[in-house]
Amino acid sequence: MERAGLPVVHMCTITPVSLTVGANRIIPTVAIPHPLGNPNLTKEDEYTLRRKLVEKALKALETEVDGQKIFE
Repeated sequence: MERAGLPVVHMCTITPVSLTVGANRIIPTVAIPHPLGNPNLTKEDEYTLRRKLVEKALKALETEVDGQKIFE
C-alpha cells in the first residue's frame, strides 16, 4: 500500500515481527491478548489508553518516513 502512495500504520505488540515483514510505521501496543486495550483498567482509563494509541497512529500517518520507524 505504501508503494501505491497510501501511508499505513502497523499496530502490534511484537515489533520485531513488524520489522521483519517490512512495515514502515510501527506503533507498539499493550499486550498480546489485548493489543489495543487493558481489561484491568476502568472504562474511562481504557478509553484514554485507546485514544492515545489512535492519536499516535494518526500522527505516524502524517509523518514522512524513509525506511522503518517505531513510534514509541
